[in-house]
Amino acid sequence: MSENQTSAETWTVLRLLQWTTDFFSKHGSDSPRLDAEILLAHARQCSRIELYTAFEQEPDAEQRAAFRELVRRRGEGTPVALLVGYKEFYSLRFRVNEHTLIPRPETEHLVIEALDCAKLLQGKSLQAASGDDRGAPLQVADIGTGSGAIGVSFAVHCPSAKLSAVDISEPALEIARWNADQHEVADRVDFVVSDLLESIDSSQQFDLILSNPPYVSESEFAELDRTVRDFEPKTALVSGPAGTETIERLIDQARGRLKSGGRLIIELSPMIADACVKIAEQFEEYGQTRFVKDLAGHRRVLSIERR
Repeated sequence: MSENQTSAETWTVLRLLQWTTDFFSKHGSDSPRLDAEILLAHARQCSRIELYTAFEQEPDAEQRAAFRELVRRRGEGTPVALLVGYKEFYSLRFRVNEHTLIPRPETEHLVIEALDCAKLLQGKSLQAASGDDRGAPLQVADIGTGSGAIGVSFAVHCPSAKLSAVDISEPALEIARWNADQHEVADRVDFVVSDLLESIDSSQQFDLILSNPPYVSESEFAELDRTVRDFEPKTALVSGPAGTETIERLIDQARGRLKSGGRLIIELSPMIADACVKIAEQFEEYGQTRFVKDLAGHRRVLSIERR
């Protein structure tokens, strides 16, 4: 899509989408048409749906120049989410940047498990409580919150919950704060700079601890797609030589911070699923464990009950 090509024919919205879809297909995109639509809508400052009523329109020179630059950078491997500055997750839009992981569809299974557990815990609480104790908010921690995708999504769909959004990166927490404010849950979220639970008040107890921690091994990192390896924060991806190091620390720390009947819910790689269960089984404080599978049938989320 060069200037010479542009002058030789009329580049309507539909023609731009067709050309760019073909270009992205040849450059290894998993979703070439979607990528093209998101980038063109961004260049035109409109919604994707508006493109479908503008197929015969010709973007102006400024829009075409902006789109060419986005296409060039996408072709070099830059993720679409970083080019436009946001990613859709659990039907919500989250701001992202180089300090945060880009939320992925697989992580939505963690949110679903957490919301299901929250309903059960709230039901039990109402049955057991009386007087002023009725309707006490669930206390939830989102460890390694990044953009806040997990914690904010949970807070939006569980209006009574109070959250601690924890990350070792202050720049990541700034993005999480912005997203919490955009989705009008910031008044129920405390943002804490901490390495896992280390800086959380030792007296604070949680009903749920949620986390998408680093779980990639050092050897696996070298094999990751360059769109992940070169553009997302390594500290949020790599745990250590085995990939289980961060999860092991979190399982250890969480047993003293979870209320009885509460749950630790962790996203993980299917390759380390068995090893993570064995880690949990070392601690007598933990009871039932279960896996939640992703759409591909892989064990993606480990849910561990505190006795």
